[in-house]
Amino acid sequence: MNDSSWGAPPSAGLRGPGGQGTSPGYGWEVPTSSAGPAHEVGEAAQTRPMPTVPHAGGDSGEAADRDRGAARQSGPLFRDEREPQPGPRQPAGRRPTPPDPAPDPAPADGAGGAGAGQGKKSAGRNLRAAIGVGIGLGVIILASLFIYKPVFVGVVAVAVVVGLWELTSRLTERKDIRVPLVPLAVGGVAMVVAGYVRGAQGAVVAVALTALAVLVWRMTEPPDNYLRDVTAGVFAAFYVPFLATFVALMLDTDDGPWRVLTFLLLTVVSDTGAYAVGWRFGKHPLAPRISPGKTREGLLGAVTFAMVAGALCMQYLIDDGVWWQGLLLGLAAAVSATLGDLGESMIKRDLGIKDMGKLLPGHGGIMDRLDSLLPTAPVVWLLLVIFVGGG
Repeated sequence: MNDSSWGAPPSAGLRGPGGQGTSPGYGWEVPTSSAGPAHEVGEAAQTRPMPTVPHAGGDSGEAADRDRGAARQSGPLFRDEREPQPGPRQPAGRRPTPPDPAPDPAPADGAGGAGAGQGKKSAGRNLRAAIGVGIGLGVIILASLFIYKPVFVGVVAVAVVVGLWELTSRLTERKDIRVPLVPLAVGGVAMVVAGYVRGAQGAVVAVALTALAVLVWRMTEPPDNYLRDVTAGVFAAFYVPFLATFVALMLDTDDGPWRVLTFLLLTVVSDTGAYAVGWRFGKHPLAPRISPGKTREGLLGAVTFAMVAGALCMQYLIDDGVWWQGLLLGLAAAVSATLGDLGESMIKRDLGIKDMGKLLPGHGGIMDRLDSLLPTAPVVWLLLVIFVGGG
């Protein structure tokens, strides 16, 4: 507030136009007679202000009423009191309502922890549904893996096609990026089959032809956003089917089923260790801007669990494997699985979604289960080739 709200200075005149004085500083004017008794400012400060009374013979009071509003009955009792500022009204007899508390952090996504720093832990998923779906998928994978290898290759191919459909659908819905799904799906199946039948060379040829097919297929539509769409298509071809091809490469060995089983166990154990340790002890966020639920303690749990599982798998499941090789294998698998999980979390944050799909109750979509498996496959394949050969 400025000084005028505290009363007029002694040097200021108290006379208004037409010989009438005004009392400043109240939001209204009080007509005073020029012949009335003169008061010092100090004396005037002890008088109670009166409401505005329009002047019958002039328009100064009316103009003041129009400009300043109707006279108010409330105000400071003395001029040396500051007028209270208006504020929100509260019902009589009630205390002011406190502001709403800040919302809780986002629930954990993935298995990196369950809300770093939260007092009450929450899984954020339907655990019963997740466990049931996980057991069902495990039975299908293990049965096809050890009974008839081509059936397992078909399971991988189906997962690739569904994952591509989820990814391209979300890109279209959220970013209006129209990726050609047909050449991607056909090329994805070709990559997996070629990797199993013809090895790494067949997989490389298949991925090159798939990228070319995406470029040509998109030419049938208007050229607007052509570069954006084909770039997303080539990215999808490498992200989903090309990385999945390394599972087929592992399978195409004498002890292929055991190598694939080792790969699956390391990834699952890494995710489980991260979830268990992060949910129980997680306090320090690992990457809060990408995935607030993942913690450093969860990463330590993933590494520990995966290294123990790797040592056991290399010693008892892999031909000519040594336990210390399993320690390195488990460490690499835990790191790659965590990076893969964070990578898909980055994509989902950019798209503004929580899950890639709703096909698997308690898990989300197929891509929400492949996020840590896909980048781990080439890492495990390469280390197994270095440690025990290509089979």
